[in-house]
Amino acid sequence: MYVCICKGITDKQIRRAARAGAMNMRALQAELGVASGCGSCHEAASKILSECDRRATPRPQVYIPALA
Repeated sequence: MYVCICKGITDKQIRRAARAGAMNMRALQAELGVASGCGSCHEAASKILSECDRRATPRPQVYIPALA
């Protein structure tokens, strides 16, 4: 799906850039140019970026001792 119409950037390109190391909107803007035109895609691009960050963050393991 197109996220940034001005630059023709898709959600897949944003996810790929996040996997390659773009960890914030400033890095994403530098790499892809997203949200550097009219700016209406900034919120959607930021949301996709944060979703990628949540997936990459390992969840803590919780130890639950067996009941005796």
